[in-house]
Amino acid sequence: MKTNKIKEFFATSWAIDNKTSIYVLTIFITFLGISSYRSIPKEQFPEIVIPTILVNTVYPGTSPEDMENLVTRPIEKQLKGINGVKKITSNSLQDFSSIAIEFNTDVEVPEAKQRVKDAVDKSKKDLPNNLLQDPTVADIDFSEIPIVFIQISGEYDLDELKAYAEIAQDKIESLPEITRVDIVGALEREIQINVDLYKAQAASVTLTDIERAVASENMTISAGNITNNGMKRSIRVQGQFDNMDVIRNIIIHSSSGAIVYLKDVAEVKDTYKEQESFSRLNGKNVITLNVVKKSGQNLLDASDKIKSILDNELINKEFPADVTITKSGEQSRYTRNTLEELNNTIIFGFILVTIVLMFFMGFTNAFFVALAVPLSMFVAFMAMPAMGFSMNMIVMFGFIFALGIVVDDAIVVIENIHRTHQHEPNIILAAKRAAGEVFLPILSGTLTTLAPFFPLAFWPGIVGEFMFYIPVTLILTLFASLFVAYIINPVFAISFMKHEFDAPDKQKMKKKIAIEMIIVIMLALISYAYYAVSKSEAAFGIGNFMVFVAALILFFHTILNPYIKWWQEKGWPFLMGLYERQLRFVLIGRNPLYLLLIVIGLFFVTIVLVGIRSPKVLFFPENMPNSINVMVKMPIGTDQRVTDSVTRIVEGRVLALLGENNPVVESVITNVALGAGDDMDFARNLSSEKGKVTVNFVEYKYRNGVNTNDYLDQIRDEVKGIPGVEISAQKNRAGPPTGKPINIEITGENLGNLIHDAAAFHNYLDSLQIPGIEELKSDFQDNKPEIAINIDRERANQYGLSTGQIAGELRTSVLGKEISKYKVDEDEYPIQLRYSEATRENINNLINLKITYRDMNSGLLRQIPLSAVASIDYSDTYGGIKRQDLKRIITISSDVLTGYTANEIVPQIEKLAADFPVSEGVLIKLTGEQVDQAETSSFLGMAMMIALGLIFFILITQFNSVSKTIIILSEVIFSIIGVLLGIVIFNMSISIIMTGLGIVALGGIVVRNGILIVEFIDTLKERGMKTRAAIIQAGLTRITPVILTATATILGLVPLAIGFNLNFETMFTQLNPQIHIGGDNVMFWGPLAWSIIFGLSFATFLTLVLVPALYLMVYEFKIRLQRRKSNKLARISR
Repeated sequence: MKTNKIKEFFATSWAIDNKTSIYVLTIFITFLGISSYRSIPKEQFPEIVIPTILVNTVYPGTSPEDMENLVTRPIEKQLKGINGVKKITSNSLQDFSSIAIEFNTDVEVPEAKQRVKDAVDKSKKDLPNNLLQDPTVADIDFSEIPIVFIQISGEYDLDELKAYAEIAQDKIESLPEITRVDIVGALEREIQINVDLYKAQAASVTLTDIERAVASENMTISAGNITNNGMKRSIRVQGQFDNMDVIRNIIIHSSSGAIVYLKDVAEVKDTYKEQESFSRLNGKNVITLNVVKKSGQNLLDASDKIKSILDNELINKEFPADVTITKSGEQSRYTRNTLEELNNTIIFGFILVTIVLMFFMGFTNAFFVALAVPLSMFVAFMAMPAMGFSMNMIVMFGFIFALGIVVDDAIVVIENIHRTHQHEPNIILAAKRAAGEVFLPILSGTLTTLAPFFPLAFWPGIVGEFMFYIPVTLILTLFASLFVAYIINPVFAISFMKHEFDAPDKQKMKKKIAIEMIIVIMLALISYAYYAVSKSEAAFGIGNFMVFVAALILFFHTILNPYIKWWQEKGWPFLMGLYERQLRFVLIGRNPLYLLLIVIGLFFVTIVLVGIRSPKVLFFPENMPNSINVMVKMPIGTDQRVTDSVTRIVEGRVLALLGENNPVVESVITNVALGAGDDMDFARNLSSEKGKVTVNFVEYKYRNGVNTNDYLDQIRDEVKGIPGVEISAQKNRAGPPTGKPINIEITGENLGNLIHDAAAFHNYLDSLQIPGIEELKSDFQDNKPEIAINIDRERANQYGLSTGQIAGELRTSVLGKEISKYKVDEDEYPIQLRYSEATRENINNLINLKITYRDMNSGLLRQIPLSAVASIDYSDTYGGIKRQDLKRIITISSDVLTGYTANEIVPQIEKLAADFPVSEGVLIKLTGEQVDQAETSSFLGMAMMIALGLIFFILITQFNSVSKTIIILSEVIFSIIGVLLGIVIFNMSISIIMTGLGIVALGGIVVRNGILIVEFIDTLKERGMKTRAAIIQAGLTRITPVILTATATILGLVPLAIGFNLNFETMFTQLNPQIHIGGDNVMFWGPLAWSIIFGLSFATFLTLVLVPALYLMVYEFKIRLQRRKSNKLARISR
């Protein structure tokens, strides 16, 4: 018989010998952890940094095609040589070029911006010499999305409402968390000088004369200082305009020398610019404030401060009582709700885990183990600020994911201490020996659990940036759990663990219960007394919580405790006996081989079942929309008033569909021109051809089971049938930003061929009416209306005129020119000069417009009609020419209707595209979401291989045996059976990201229990036990920690998987638990949670049955090989 070697882990032994220091450290960790949690910024999603730089160039009078050739191409030529560039896209428009350079996510934004600046500087030598200004280089902040929309309304005109909006704007912009506040739907004051063409010509007054006169009169100039009676006084000439009559009575010296008053040739009006944007709330005109938060700031803090400003400073104080302020689209509401649900999921999962542990280990031991959850999270909270993490739903899921796993180490340590203490009365020795005995398998198990998450931390691309927080959070928390299990748990164990077999003293027990009840009731009474004085909701909640604790104490001691005792003395021993009989049967004869063949057969049967069932394959889980955007797009060049009229029709249909006082609908917001782009459109410029109607729904828990996807389908049907308009309805994005589900890129250098083939393919797909496609839309427009002024350069040169002079005169005449500022207190308003509307809107008047200029030969002013040097053409031009990676491109895209997936539709389009005839050099390719999906699938496959490699290396290092390593790794492969069977049986969809992530993560989780079994078999064999007996004893000894760790992990995820939500805070503070099933979190995380639950449930069977069987099978195979080798050597020796 071999002697048992006593093992100790020095860190645990040191902690036990210095337990006072550990108690202080525990208090310190708790305090700092809670403090860190309170200070961490709260967000719904992590802020994703996509290094993207914009290069914008203005070149007036240039067509899109010329803009592409003269400006876009030369800049792109230099940009293509920059390192780290992922994609270059450009859009050449009339007078304007915009180039977006997207870098790989490992490139810092300042570095990317500098590289682009250097490239643009190199390109300047190839750009036109007469550019008004150099190309501008700026970065895009993808976090600059409005966090709330504030609507201001009342029985006031828009000018008065704007004044109130500006007060609110100034106050909100003063908050350190806020970047800016944009005002939408307001009128902009301006002073208009509308010149009558005929009166001006009769008086020989030109626009230049008026500009010169106004600019020279509207000024205040310092004339220096003089000394008067020993006092220095400054001299200031005051000429600033202070009313309209002063402007009207300005004297203009005409080119003929006559004196003319401005009022004689022009109308001077104190009015407003033509309304550039429109905003409505539930069909009523409002002024909207779009509030944008600074990157990295706390969303919830910003929201609370904005609410404080509105409630405490503006409503019924600075604002009259009849001014109404409404908030909509409030991100903080969804964020707060999401974080509350995830917090409550953690608490509920923690309670379930603790209850299960109580049945196996008793209340005291369960409490030690449960300590690992908050303490591990506190350690992670402390590290998060240093890593720049915010508290968002991705990080919170990382903690939920870790909930059942972090107790695994503590379960094994405490269970082993508890078991060792039954044979070793000295609790200190028992704790040291027990911790040392399981240190190596626990360390190995933790490393193998973390192995799949290390490659996930290097997930490339936008999806990787988004999901990065899960593996890092888990790695932090699991390492923290290892620290808690070996440093803190043993210290608590030696202080409070009792012999389970000691008969309890009933008198002491009654006294203990009485003391506990008195303390709890006293705390409750104190809380209620404080509530009676202060009306503090928190005090009321604490009082109710204490009453709940008192009820739990009574419930545990009077009702639950007998059941726990029965389970520990009869129920669990009976199941262990049943397991022992089954295990002995499995180990008989060829049964291990038959079991292996059955599992392999089940693996292939499962794959066949998946093929027959054909579950839907999604890139990302489908969410139930919190908001729906109805996008309206008119032809480029459409006046914003026309766009508004069409948007009103769409808005009316949506409002009629939803009905009045719909309890599911929070608000319907309409924006036209400004704020009407896609949520991921970061350009803040006006788009007169765009409108957007946004339907915001109430939180999921208040929808009474209504599926908002039904509204999406109904809205899509309702807004159809308006000719000449592109209308699409799309729900809010959930998850990382990705391309459109259907995104067809058609590239080619010959623009004519490209336009023809793109239109032909577009029409071809439309004719097929492929089910599931919402509406295919092209981003190319070749019918933008224009009036081309063709300059006869030869004739113009004869008159001494240049193209620039003619264009400048026309621009001032039609568009207008700001010639000065009109000041009122601290505000300045533009003074705008142009011809009257009758002249501007009449092309005949414009073509006969006289161009006034100074003849360089005679020095005299001359006037030449525009018709003498130019002709006009009515034509259509391109809305813009887009390029991607230096190739011309036209994109056709669409969303997918509810009930369909892109994976069902895209293969059909790919087949059609392959057979579709196109011109030489034209290529059709499907991209968008499919590219992200392919990259993600490829990465997850590679991550799985890397994870298996890391696990293999860790196991080889521990066991120094290939066969034992393969035995344990077989769990990983066969655990996929559980995942796929669960999906087939419960008719679930497969999410590429979430299901894939669950399978990868599962690989590390299932291995640790296999390690416990194999390692203990080896330990028992070292102690002299026969192999078969060692296998059976190891199974019986480790079944408790195996079942507990698996059950803890599963129960930690169950609340999230089924979407059970219970608000513990309101349950005590308002006596309203707000119980509901479902929500955004279960849709988002459900596939991942179920993957782990299904896989781990099946893997537990593998651990307890297949692993022992494989161990025996391999052992017997080695024995037979040794016998053959011995027999062979014996025959040779004869």
